[in-house]
Amino acid sequence: MRQPGEGERRRSAKGRPRVFRYSAWDAVPAALAWLHLALLLAFFLAWPSLSWPLRLVGAALYAAAIGWNQDSISHNFIHNPFFVSPTLNRLTEFALTLANGTPQTMYRHVHMRHHAGNSDRPDSHGVTVDPISIYRHGRGGEAEPMLSYVLKGFWRDDGPFTVAREIGRKRPAEARRALQEFWILVSAYAVLALMNWKFVVVLAPFYYIGQSFSFLIAYYEHRGGKPELSIAAGVSSYAPLYNLAFLNNGYHAEHHFRPKQHWTQMRSLRLELRDEQLAAGVTVIRRPHFLGFLS
Repeated sequence: MRQPGEGERRRSAKGRPRVFRYSAWDAVPAALAWLHLALLLAFFLAWPSLSWPLRLVGAALYAAAIGWNQDSISHNFIHNPFFVSPTLNRLTEFALTLANGTPQTMYRHVHMRHHAGNSDRPDSHGVTVDPISIYRHGRGGEAEPMLSYVLKGFWRDDGPFTVAREIGRKRPAEARRALQEFWILVSAYAVLALMNWKFVVVLAPFYYIGQSFSFLIAYYEHRGGKPELSIAAGVSSYAPLYNLAFLNNGYHAEHHFRPKQHWTQMRSLRLELRDEQLAAGVTVIRRPHFLGFLS
């Protein structure tokens, strides 16, 4: 039987060109990605007219938005790019880069290494496949203490040129895209600093807080997991509001078992795997991952 060509795959059942690659529901995170960037720009424009208390509130929201975006929109985009069009996907990568302050292609590379290791324990040489494994800097095969992991994680990340070289060993074109994002990010914030240096200086520590917020989420996505078992490598939280706001990021054990599962289908995957998960002893916490220290 003849296989459909690329042009046919790009069209819907009714013959109209498709916009979204996997689901029309991806219009939601796609719009939120641009809304995040628009609100950041609006914050910059409003800065001169804001009081210092409002500036600090806005900076705190800026930090929270980084952790939220990286663990919802940006994360889902890594596994399932939203659009059929490469151009629209590329524009989304730039939007995520500018909103989160992290080159999206570099974030994707680190995240895929995370999945390759599943937060693995160090080998006999003290090395982990996963560069952000919670066991990488732990002792005796135990996870690193939470505060140490969260507060030091950002400073342990490889620099952008190191990450680009790693990508370039196998995918030179992707490495060039990663560096394009990096230089656009640097240029954008250089322009903002020239226009209003106080805005950039004040936001700098909140950028670190936002990245640390993401590390906090990552810690409790794996604290209590079983990295040796793919079905139990992640720790899940089924808190309804958390999953609504974070695009079902709470289904983390399910996600590590089947990373390409679309975010709208995580509940059905949980039902499909329930018996296997019970047998494997998958860890589930009641609260959102960022409140895992209360569990």
